[in-house]
Amino acid sequence: MDMGYMQFLLYILGAVLLGALIVLVCKLVYSVNKINSILDSIENKMKTVDKAFGAVDRFVDSISVVTDRVVDGVASGISKIFSHKKKKNRIKNELEEER
Repeated sequence: MDMGYMQFLLYILGAVLLGALIVLVCKLVYSVNKINSILDSIENKMKTVDKAFGAVDRFVDSISVVTDRVVDGVASGISKIFSHKKKKNRIKNELEEER
């Protein structure tokens, strides 16, 4: 085989490889553009859903504050009842000790 023939064959194979790479890069750019449009669509939809979640979060937080206050009120009421009984018992014990 002649060196000219091998060189010619390498040039042909290089041109085919370059052409294939150009086609693959074009397809890759097309795919990336398509994925970007899909992601933009999803991002817009998520912004809408995010507003709804924000409203629900604020509502749940307000309910939580109200229930915390109710529980604190009930707990303080119960503690006052028991502390009042303890005071009465102490007073009775002090009176009995004085006698």
